[in-house]
Amino acid sequence: MSSWKSLLLRIGDKCPEYNSSDPKEHIETCYGALRRELDHSGSDILLFLLQCAEQLPHKIPFYGTVVGLLNLANEDFVKKLVDTTHANFQDALDSEDCNRIRILMRFLTVIMCSKVLQPSSIVVVFETLLSSAATTVDEEKGNPSWQARADFYITCILSCLPWGVAELFEQVPEEIERVMVGIEAYLSIRKHVSDDGLLFFEDEDENEEGLKEKDFLEDLWDRIQILSSNGWKLNSVPRPHLSFEAQLVAGKSHDFGSKHDAELMYPQRIRRLNIFPEDKTEDLQPIDRFVMEEYLLDVLFYFNGCRKECALYMVGLPVPFRYEYLMAETIFSQLLLLPHAPFKPIYYTLVIIDLCKALPGAFPAVVAGAVRALFEKIADLDMECRMRLILWFSHHLSNFQFIWPWEEWAYVLDLPKWAPQRVFVQDVLEREIRLSYWEKVKQSVENAPGLEELLPPKGGTNFKYGADDGSEQTEEQRLSVELSKMVKGRQTARELISWIEESVYPVHGLETTLKLVLQTLLDIGSKSFTHLITILERYGQVISKICPDDERQVMLIEELSSYWKNNPQMRAITIDRMMGYRLISNLAIVRWVFSPVNIDQFHTSDHPWEILRNAVSKTHNRIVDLRKEISSLKKDVISAEEASAKTRAELEGAEQKLMLVDGEPTVGENPVKMKRLKSYAEKAKEKEVSIRENLEVKEALLGRAYSENEALFLALYKKFSSVLKERLPEPSKARTLRELKSIRADETAVELQEPSAMEMDDENGRAKESDSNGEKASDVYKVGEEEQWCISTLGYVKALSRQYASEIWPLLENLEAEVLTEEVHPLFRKAVYSGLRRPVNGYSSG
Repeated sequence: MSSWKSLLLRIGDKCPEYNSSDPKEHIETCYGALRRELDHSGSDILLFLLQCAEQLPHKIPFYGTVVGLLNLANEDFVKKLVDTTHANFQDALDSEDCNRIRILMRFLTVIMCSKVLQPSSIVVVFETLLSSAATTVDEEKGNPSWQARADFYITCILSCLPWGVAELFEQVPEEIERVMVGIEAYLSIRKHVSDDGLLFFEDEDENEEGLKEKDFLEDLWDRIQILSSNGWKLNSVPRPHLSFEAQLVAGKSHDFGSKHDAELMYPQRIRRLNIFPEDKTEDLQPIDRFVMEEYLLDVLFYFNGCRKECALYMVGLPVPFRYEYLMAETIFSQLLLLPHAPFKPIYYTLVIIDLCKALPGAFPAVVAGAVRALFEKIADLDMECRMRLILWFSHHLSNFQFIWPWEEWAYVLDLPKWAPQRVFVQDVLEREIRLSYWEKVKQSVENAPGLEELLPPKGGTNFKYGADDGSEQTEEQRLSVELSKMVKGRQTARELISWIEESVYPVHGLETTLKLVLQTLLDIGSKSFTHLITILERYGQVISKICPDDERQVMLIEELSSYWKNNPQMRAITIDRMMGYRLISNLAIVRWVFSPVNIDQFHTSDHPWEILRNAVSKTHNRIVDLRKEISSLKKDVISAEEASAKTRAELEGAEQKLMLVDGEPTVGENPVKMKRLKSYAEKAKEKEVSIRENLEVKEALLGRAYSENEALFLALYKKFSSVLKERLPEPSKARTLRELKSIRADETAVELQEPSAMEMDDENGRAKESDSNGEKASDVYKVGEEEQWCISTLGYVKALSRQYASEIWPLLENLEAEVLTEEVHPLFRKAVYSGLRRPVNGYSSG
């Protein structure tokens, strides 16, 4: 890598490229190297500098100062840089690239501070976005349903201010004041944004205080107001340009160009998850917290896929204070963000692991503190967030030898089996076993031996037809051995079906035949995942012959569950693969999940929910895959049409040509060439027809997939409505989750020890009130089993509705006609509508 590139990348870092840690010396060194290379590598420098500014946005103040100094040496180069930035900004608007728009606006604000850009140009950009936002929410001129876009415009403006508002008020006070007044006016006419359905904790939307809680934009405006009252001074944004102010003032300020038109869709970047007490970040101004979140989110975004570099830059941000607690909160807020995390959970898992290694003396204790704090509130945590936390925590521990002070949580054994804290520990231990092995996890809890009770059974199969030592072989065992020999002898599925129809079914009937065949095939396939797939591919026809309808498929799943009763992971994998081969339908899985034995586990185990999630996901993925294939085929059809038309035109052109044959004029070209052109035209037409036929097939499959999807969700919500109706109390007794939790509290009170505060002050991040032996202040667990079952089931209803909202909305009319009728329980309606982010429209929802 060229030396000037290294200097640009490492500016502001503690690294060998720079001899000191003084930012001023960094800037001077970098500027000197770039100036020397401008004549030879000007274009490369321009592109690389802008790339650095976009992908290392926390260093923008340094890059802005370097650009300011370059402006003194070469105005033409910087003018070209401004023009390129202008083009990039317009491209970002056109391509709806939210992050790029936000970062480029920050860059423009910073180079304005370095006298590169006219302050009035920044104001023009602000006013353009402000005008568009105000028009959007205007009832007569705009479309208030697009308020999310308008809010993003305002957020972009406000988020730029920490990087240059002091200079704007100094140089163009009237213009920037006009912008601030306009923002205040916008805030007065926009609608408050409710996060109902996307809250981390279930009870937040039922608190009276929560009703008054500010949304993200209102909160940001308050932070800017506090910044204003502090004289626009903050600690989190470096201001290296001040060291060169006397030089920069002589530079020529460039114009940024005309106004911009934008039609964009903008998501909210973060919902704050306040895990730690305020005193952990009490030294930060509110706006400093916002700036730090911007830094951290930018690094997470631009280094997605480069987890080590991500961790490296996260621990080296250019701020004069410590921020481990804020860093942990920001990462967990992204990991648990609803409805979807910005990136796959594995990314955040790896970043947290690398941060623990990069800051071994600080960050592991902070992460442990975050886990303890979330554990204390696990009963109120959204079901989707709870599952993500379980999966992350088990994976995290697997990277640190499964070490955790389990003795602190040993008290969960005294809780009822349905208590969320007990279920959390149980689920984490089971997921650990999936990532390791039973003996290893058992060894990890030896400091709290009682927790062995929460471990699942040691993995293994439950084969009903194994040979018993010394006992005489039964008829069913003999048939199982014979079937096994046939399979190992590689007899065909047709031969097995003939044998079953002749020797097994007429004598033993359906139930025994199903058990015998399925148990034997599963036992042969139990050696490995590859063996399972081979058996299902080779003898799936045998299974489908025995179980052609939903009723028999439910029996199949029950028998499969019996075989894998000690290994829930293999049970889930086998059911998933069978659904993939269409040996089991999604409706059969729904019927099985809502069988009495599984319904009774809804609040104590994730097993039935895991299988249901897999079934819904696979149904949804079929639609997604078919959409992609159809989109690709439509492009292929256009290409084939063009190719066919081209070859046809060439053939027609050749046929119309005159040529001399034996001195006589003849229509048509050389016969050999004509034959070749006809062949090309025929092949092009055949290809076009083939692609069209394939497209028709895929569209038919998509129509079938839509029908399956609709049937699945209708069946699913009918089942939810039915089981909840049986168990939920009368609406007058439970209008909210809080009221539901309080029912029969005195009758079902169970002692529970909880810490009185979520403070992590000792070196291991333990709560102040928590002792290492797990003894805690006595409290009471007040939720009865029936109520906890309802709370858990409603939580899953809400989570599924939220995850598949885009697929459910087109079905809503049918759902409301068949399921969400006036007679349905208000809490069930609220769970569905909260997941869909739909108002309850006058129904009693609590």
